[in-house]
Order: sequence, then structure tokens, then C-alpha cells
Amino acid sequence: MAFVDKYGPWALITGASAGIGAEFARQIAAKGLNVALVARRRERLEALGEELESEYGVRSLAIGADLCSDDFLSTITEALGTRHVGLLVNNAGSGMTGEFLDHDLDDELQMLALNCRAPLVLAHHFGRRMRDDRRGGIIMLASVAGIVPTPMFANYSATKAWNRFLGEGLHEELARDGVDVVSLCPGLTQSEFFEHVNVDPSNWPAPMRATIMSAEDVVKAALKGLGKHSQVVPGLSYRMLMRLSRLSPGSLTPWMIDRVMRFALPKS
Repeated sequence: MAFVDKYGPWALITGASAGIGAEFARQIAAKGLNVALVARRRERLEALGEELESEYGVRSLAIGADLCSDDFLSTITEALGTRHVGLLVNNAGSGMTGEFLDHDLDDELQMLALNCRAPLVLAHHFGRRMRDDRRGGIIMLASVAGIVPTPMFANYSATKAWNRFLGEGLHEELARDGVDVVSLCPGLTQSEFFEHVNVDPSNWPAPMRATIMSAEDVVKAALKGLGKHSQVVPGLSYRMLMRLSRLSPGSLTPWMIDRVMRFALPKS
């Protein structure tokens, strides 16, 4: 089936105001789908929507919503009205670096709500409609940090493992119903995420900086893998790293990552 026939007419993309989410909106609109853009920064969504409508001739809808709120689903469904969502991109997420016990517990629980509860609610709601239609797709944004335990990023790593496992489980469950699900596991990606976690990659050695991927390449890999794979790890260097981690003793990989993270993170 053509992309529009399989996943149209609307795609719902969370965390669409910047970074990977905004790039998903661009590449999906380029394929002819209308885009419903979800984030807290509505003005950014409206600007992006106008850009996509002008460039690709699609329709857009900006939905300002806080995915950590208890009633965020009603906010989204009321804004959508009768628009039919055939592709869900569960992209929104947050992270914190540093020692887990030094973080505020409420902040960690907020991350859990955004990274896990919100994609669960959305996948359940829109997945049921897709199953009834016997077509559609769901993209779960996991991470390479969801494949190997990541010290100094512990809760974030755990939430991304949760997304990865949910996506891969749904890949098998929904395949027989004609619904494609893929877990996207990017490594370091150029976005606002570095600013949010107070990390400046320009201070890293050249080999570390070279592993940072563009959002464009990450999204291309995700859309290429949708309908073909249960998991996508963009970038040859990260795929090699994942293979090496499977061959290493269980305690060695987290130990190595801990040393790398303590070097890369700002010193307090």
C-alpha cells in the first residue's frame, strides 16, 4: 500500500515543537499526510504547521497539551474532532542526567508520566481504532539507552527500555491486524535535548562528537523501518555498539558507560 493509504489521512506527533518531533512532522508531511502536532509550545506548532502547509500542501493542526496532565487525552481528542489518525508518533520525552538520588523525586515521577504513561495512553486509544481499520502505524521513541543500562541517566534509561519493550511487544500483537509498530532507538541526536540536560558536546573529543546524528537521518531510518522491523537503531556506529554490548560480560557495559557519562557531563 502507498504510505498515505496505509497510514493516512492524519499523523499525530507528540513533542513536535523541535528536534526529532519537528523532523518527523516534516518528513511525514512530505509523504502527503496531514499532521496533528502536539506539544506545550503551541506557537511553535502553529509556525511549523504553516511551513508544512505551504511547502507540502497538507493540512495541519496545532494542539497545545501537557502530556503529564491527567486529562491530556481529552484535550487531544477534542481538538482532533472527526479527524482520523492513521499514524501515531510517540516522540515526546524528557531526561535528567546525574546521580539518581540527587534528583527531586517529583521530577523523576514527572519523567515517568511523560515518557511512559503518555505513550501508553495514546497507543491504547489510537491503536484500538487502527486495529478496527486493519491498518495504521505506531512509532515508539526508545533509545540505545533503553537497550543497555545507562548510569547517570538511570531513570531515563529505564523509561526508554519500557518504550522499547512495549513497542516490540505490540509489533507482534498488532501485525496480524495490519498495524505496524516499531521501536526507534537512536543514540546521540542533535536537538534541544543537550540544552535541557545541560550538556555541551563541543567540549567532547572528536570521536565522541562524530557519533552525534542528525534528526533528519534518525527519522529517515524510523520511517524506512516502519512495517519492516520491530526495532530500528539508526547509525552504523550504534548498531556496532549494540552488538558489542551483547558480547560483553553483563557488568562491563554499564561500568564503561558510567565512566563515559561522568566524563561527558558537566562537573558540579
